[in-house]
Amino acid sequence: MKTIGLVMIVRNESRSLDKCLSLAEKLVDEIYITDTGSTDDTIEIAQKHHAHISSFQWCNDFSAARNYALKQSDCDWNLILDADEYLIAGTKRDILDFIETENHVGAIERHDSYRESKGEISQSTVFTTRLVPRGALYEGKIHEQIVSALPIAALPLVFEHDGYLQGGKGQRNLDILLEELQERPGDSYTLYQIARTFWIMKEFAQADGYFEKFYQLAPVAGTGYRTSGVISYIYNLLELKKYEKGFQVIENEKQRLDAYADYHFACGTFYTQAIFSDVQRYIGYLPEIERSYRRCLEIGEIPEHEGVLGNGSFKAAYNLGVWFEVNGKTQEALNYYRRAADDGYQPAIERMQKI
Repeated sequence: MKTIGLVMIVRNESRSLDKCLSLAEKLVDEIYITDTGSTDDTIEIAQKHHAHISSFQWCNDFSAARNYALKQSDCDWNLILDADEYLIAGTKRDILDFIETENHVGAIERHDSYRESKGEISQSTVFTTRLVPRGALYEGKIHEQIVSALPIAALPLVFEHDGYLQGGKGQRNLDILLEELQERPGDSYTLYQIARTFWIMKEFAQADGYFEKFYQLAPVAGTGYRTSGVISYIYNLLELKKYEKGFQVIENEKQRLDAYADYHFACGTFYTQAIFSDVQRYIGYLPEIERSYRRCLEIGEIPEHEGVLGNGSFKAAYNLGVWFEVNGKTQEALNYYRRAADDGYQPAIERMQKI
């Protein structure tokens, strides 16, 4: 039977490491922890879980650290996790069944929690390659990618990730990304990551130029990050009140992104705020608000699209409820609020109680 190792790089992870290892240790045969300079009790927690512990001098290069950590493992296959990722579904048997053919590397499904501008906590889905055979290595100083001739397939493991709620990593990531961009100035993926990092940090003006360069350079086909980048670009233009540019991007992407609920949700949000900013100028877009959110519900939730949970269901239904309520159509509003409330969406429950 193939052996499975859990491989991690850590630094000052006492907040989350015990929870991570307590859940993940049942998936693997051995645990390999590479510490990059902890000053808290991270190492003691790893020892409690009988991990093989090594040290690596941090050098602003995630691939270098991960590759060192991978080389510590004697297992046939390695599962790579971060300390703020917690197993919520999947078993060791799932992994063993997956690797029997050895024809793929495995991508876990991860639910990322983050705080929206109004304080509401939302979740988005991402698939990230984390199960690899011995010998596979990473490249890229940050947002590193596995180098492998094997194709990627979804692994039946689901993890919850709460790292984005903690904050504090944006500037660190940005410094590394900007350094990487100097080495590869025309790389659309690096431009995308810089723009997204500024956007997450709410530095919208700083993000704008990087989004524009990304949009100009990203290949239309064959890159999974383009969709996310375009949708983020639309939201960033909205923050900057660059409505004409936003309408241009929305129009350009109508056919390419029609299958994505997150695109239509962004459109609905953009139309709404543009109209509020200048009713006389943008009133012609009014029907597009309802059309956008209806399209979200038609598409539904598709985890493989790596979108925000609710944009294809309860959030779109709630926004339709608001739309009908402000237009005086109370019964239609209640129908959509009820649809969102059935998914446990608290704002919808509160609106129903007030009508």
